[in-house]
Amino acid sequence: MKRLLLFITLATASAFANSDTQTCVKCHPLIVQEFQGSMHKNSSVAKDEIHAAIWNIHPLKEKENGYATCAECHAPNVADPLSSTEGISCITCHTITNIEEHTSVNKNVYGDNKKYLYSAQADKKGEVIKYKTKSSWLGMVKKSEGSPYHDIDYSSEMFYDGKVCMGCHSHRQNSHGFDLCKTDDEGITSNGENCISCHMPKVEGSATTIRESLTHSFHGFAGSVMHSDMLGKYIDLSFSKTANGFDVSIKNNSPHKLLTHPLRVAELKVNIIRNEKAIPLKSNQFLRVIGRDGEPSMPWLANEVILDSMIGANENRTISFSDALQAGDSVEVTLGYYLVNPKSGERLGLKNNKKASKFNILKQQYFKAN
Repeated sequence: MKRLLLFITLATASAFANSDTQTCVKCHPLIVQEFQGSMHKNSSVAKDEIHAAIWNIHPLKEKENGYATCAECHAPNVADPLSSTEGISCITCHTITNIEEHTSVNKNVYGDNKKYLYSAQADKKGEVIKYKTKSSWLGMVKKSEGSPYHDIDYSSEMFYDGKVCMGCHSHRQNSHGFDLCKTDDEGITSNGENCISCHMPKVEGSATTIRESLTHSFHGFAGSVMHSDMLGKYIDLSFSKTANGFDVSIKNNSPHKLLTHPLRVAELKVNIIRNEKAIPLKSNQFLRVIGRDGEPSMPWLANEVILDSMIGANENRTISFSDALQAGDSVEVTLGYYLVNPKSGERLGLKNNKKASKFNILKQQYFKAN
């Protein structure tokens, strides 16, 4: 019997170590399905073509173990991150015990026990759930609590306030001490929302088959790469006529810049719809250009901001148009973005890459001119 229990324990541990999604799907099918298509799951250099394009021209590529710093976030706990398709796993996030804060980049601290996982659930906050079974009616009815695969610790505040994300998503400096990207320090919106509530909103479906629930936290991770439409609710578009034309206002309700990555470019596209025909107006771009000696450069060379017109945290940006409107006109307003600045895309060999050059819509709205 002891040998059988030892075998089961080792087999379960091995399953977690090799491919935890194969184990997790048994109890969390909806979550694993979402996770499989997420940017977290596909964050490795072997799966993300934009990440690979940057790495292919990065000077660290010529150095032994040069990818180690990138791998800390893109492929943690992977033996050979340059060839493996494994990126971030379920175990990666759910075993974070602390975040070490550093000037250049923060660092995740992981627990040693891969069967002791952290999570968040409001009605169980502070509890640690271990697997056990209860019997009643002389053993005829049995009821289990917890998971047979792992313990669940609901006491870590990081999993409630979103700080668990700050090991990888806080900031990144290059070797010149220059901030390549930075998530503003506010972290929490005025209505109490944070990284998790915004990027992992509650959606329909049970989190586990062991204990049915109406909703679960979305594990497809809404962001600029995937499921960006889910973030449109944090943007307000408004329209007003003026003496010389009209104004379009963009309110960014998030506690960080509209887009934080230096490769991203946001764009406002406006069409006047007249007699069922679209009249395109000049588009407006919002971006942060980094560089060196007054010229744009690759991130590892940059030491200054050349231009920063990105819409800020909780900012309301108004764009004025001098185009006269006629009775019966309507105005189509579309706010979207490109994953890669077209000029950077050419240098990275991504000019014809559909993912990099696609215009992704964050929010679209129509307004009547009268």
